[in-house]
Amino acid sequence: MVDVGQAAERGREVSSRVSQEGAGWDCVEMGTFKDLRPNTESFSWLNPRTLWRSRNEILAALFGDPSGQVRARWVGSQRDRGVDPSLRIPADVGSEFSFLVLGDTGEGDASQYAVVPGMLRIGEGTDFAVIASDVIYPTGSGNEYEDKFFRPYQNYRAPIYAVPGNHDWYDGLGGFMRVFCDAHALQARREGFKLSPSGLRGLLWRRPEKIDEERLARARERRALPEQQATQPGPYWAMETPTLLIVGVDTGIRGELDREQAHWLREVSRDPRPKMLITGKPIYTRNEYKPSKLEGGGTIDDIVRDPRHGYVAVIGGDVHNYQRFPVEVGERTIQYIVAGGSGAFTHATHTTPRITVGGVHEDDYKCYPLRGDSLSFYSKLYSERLGMRWLYLTPDEAMCLMSRYIGNTPPRPIDGVRITRRMRWAARWLGAMPLPVPLRLPVDKVFHRYVSELSDWDDPPFFKSFLHVSVTPETLRIRCFAATGCLPQELEPPLEDEVCIPLA
Repeated sequence: MVDVGQAAERGREVSSRVSQEGAGWDCVEMGTFKDLRPNTESFSWLNPRTLWRSRNEILAALFGDPSGQVRARWVGSQRDRGVDPSLRIPADVGSEFSFLVLGDTGEGDASQYAVVPGMLRIGEGTDFAVIASDVIYPTGSGNEYEDKFFRPYQNYRAPIYAVPGNHDWYDGLGGFMRVFCDAHALQARREGFKLSPSGLRGLLWRRPEKIDEERLARARERRALPEQQATQPGPYWAMETPTLLIVGVDTGIRGELDREQAHWLREVSRDPRPKMLITGKPIYTRNEYKPSKLEGGGTIDDIVRDPRHGYVAVIGGDVHNYQRFPVEVGERTIQYIVAGGSGAFTHATHTTPRITVGGVHEDDYKCYPLRGDSLSFYSKLYSERLGMRWLYLTPDEAMCLMSRYIGNTPPRPIDGVRITRRMRWAARWLGAMPLPVPLRLPVDKVFHRYVSELSDWDDPPFFKSFLHVSVTPETLRIRCFAATGCLPQELEPPLEDEVCIPLA
């Protein structure tokens, strides 16, 4: 069994905060993940069929999000089947245990499989894993789980639980509920058409895809060992351990909790144990505060911040990178973490301004990839695909530019770099600095949905990540390990961040 403490010590010495090699820039040999991938092509966001299958996001924005109503039906049907009404999961662990957290995993391409070797190495001996958001891209179909869930994690010898993301809801949560909750499709409701926003939405809404049960049964054979089995009671749940209550919430498509789930969250939060929240949407990301709203009033963060509830950490997916915000709340510090970097294309970090949100000081904020590596990667990507050689910034150039602009000490040693006008203009066009006119290459919000495929690359460095969480009665330790796609980083996964939280 791998000693995670020793692996972490070695990981510090080979991280992107120490050298370009640790970031994967000097990759000589690609990792073994290339032999794990299925011989199938990934989906394309430029395909009109993919966009049509993903229409629920747009319909929810235009006509209202029905996720809460559908979620209540799913949970009601589960309770009718006899699951624990309080949606608790009894974890067979002692007072000391460990688990993995992966976020936004299921693209089924190189960026997902590049995470697997390091995850298996660091995750050896962990008691379970949790996927936070977007188990399956693009539309959560139950017929796509083999290559995007069962195959990549077939050698992980422990149960895997999950909270759904917005992409899992594009299938009405049908695939997610079938795989993780052993639930069958909801009974269709026959409602006449109404000339109203909800009526138009219902007319166009994409309903769960019919699942090929034989195909799903074959896929399940990849994770058929007794120690791999897990069935969770619903899309939101509370995991019981002796020293920590792990609370998973379902934020649907638009990031809101329905009235029933909000009431449930308040009830489970009264448990006297310290708590960790795992959610489909992060509360802090970039320099923004985005707490999920609760139907009936208030936000999810109102519950987290209440000192009576004992929350010490919040981990959210949806944003495809790693970020950590230590926020002081009264006399305590809550760690708010973004952990969506375990499979889908990497969201830029170089567009993140100097951190001030939540009273967090820039020097206390952590992200992966580092802003400079993010800028260098996107400059390389666009310089090659657009034939604009002047746009390319070396990792040292990009690191120096970002540190000068943000006003912080460079996160790793860099050689002497003289910043030129060409470098500044390249950084402006790539969104790292403001332009005189609001025109730049797509690396942010528009990029996320419609042209993210431009960054769908199959060569290292991938800048992916996963979390290892260890728990004792006294402490909760969260470590962020990196996956670059290079063989050395598979054998010695770099440790990019670590925080130890007292539980006493």
